[in-house]
Amino acid sequence: MHIRKCLAMIHNLEQKIILVFQTRQLPSPGDIVGICDIDDGNLSKASDKWPKALKFYDYRKMIEKLGDNVDAITVSTPDHNHAPAAALSLKAGNHTFTQKPLTHTIEEARHLATLAKEAGVQTQMGNQGTASSTLRRSAALLKAGIVGKVSEVHVWTNRPVWPQGGGRPTDTPEVPAHIHWNEFLGPAKHRPYHPSYTPFKWRGWWDFGTGALGDMACHTLNMPFMGLDLFDPTSVVAETEGHNKETYPSKCKIVFEFPEYNGRAAVTLHWYDGGFKPPRSLFPTRTQFVDSNGKPLAADNQKYARLLNTGTLVVGDKGSMLSPGDYGHDTRTTGVFANDEYTLLGNIKQEVEYPESPGHFTELANAIKGGPAPVSSFQTYSGRLTETILLGNLAVYANGKKIQWDAKNMVPTNAPEVAHIVRKEYHNGYEI
Repeated sequence: MHIRKCLAMIHNLEQKIILVFQTRQLPSPGDIVGICDIDDGNLSKASDKWPKALKFYDYRKMIEKLGDNVDAITVSTPDHNHAPAAALSLKAGNHTFTQKPLTHTIEEARHLATLAKEAGVQTQMGNQGTASSTLRRSAALLKAGIVGKVSEVHVWTNRPVWPQGGGRPTDTPEVPAHIHWNEFLGPAKHRPYHPSYTPFKWRGWWDFGTGALGDMACHTLNMPFMGLDLFDPTSVVAETEGHNKETYPSKCKIVFEFPEYNGRAAVTLHWYDGGFKPPRSLFPTRTQFVDSNGKPLAADNQKYARLLNTGTLVVGDKGSMLSPGDYGHDTRTTGVFANDEYTLLGNIKQEVEYPESPGHFTELANAIKGGPAPVSSFQTYSGRLTETILLGNLAVYANGKKIQWDAKNMVPTNAPEVAHIVRKEYHNGYEI
């Protein structure tokens, strides 16, 4: 099967995101027949690349006009528009790619997974590290018990790198001529335009983004989620600084509790952002940590510090697995720390089975043409991953209150005050 026609929603991201997806990462891309963005400047640049594509600034109109005659639709909007756009695509019977996090709310994540199953189409979320052999082997080693019985997982990021912790602006500048503000707002409640929201800065606002957690955990939590089946926690609690319920906090720690599952012991997951990090005592020291040549990092404090800017640490009773970086794919630094020695992944001899990937986007293209479904499909993986991650934002909003979670019914049983974070209202005629 040839991929005939695709629609692309750029919508306030750098143009290269769409260029990469459509021209370099699909092995046999079809014709780009529609492009959508609320920024006329971005739309013009995209049109230069795809001059035959019809241009839109309202994705509802684009899908209404073209959705019945395309094979695939990509969604790379701000988080609050992910689900309404993806739902339209799925209801039109289109294969659908959506950037991470899959959705803005927990209910939306489950709803898209259900819609995708009903539509019988191929889907994929944009957490590209999922295709990495390093990540997949690391996850398989965890399942095989490389560090023994796991009790703790620590995940941290150097985000946010956008403003968080501030209040809503009070001045109301005019909407620039090249910005279609109502289409940016989409399902969000109306508020006046301000450059504090777009481009890029929308990530830090509750109405538009999902904060540092939503932005990065789909990458950094990916490996232990895959290796330990970390879904459906029973409780979550957060410690925050600079939180005003307009923007996400300037920094936070979140603790998730996962019950025993399928032979795996109960696990406590710790999330850190804004400068918070796990205790240094959990990490290999500079003299124990080695680079890809097997040389200690003792003489290079800066390199050692950079390695620990962001990453994942899985703690078991026989050792710990460390995966520095955002995506779980760095074979030069990922390894296991046990018996006061750090062993790089490439030097671990234990054999495990895991499916090799031809590449994240190639998985989707091959699936559309009749191959196996992508690992990070809405139906089987990324929907549940997104649900788990966004549960942390309930605790952020509650700011110190421990949330008891009924996963089956998507109910915070002891905290009705955060129910609107689970299920939100839609405005301006948008729906899922």
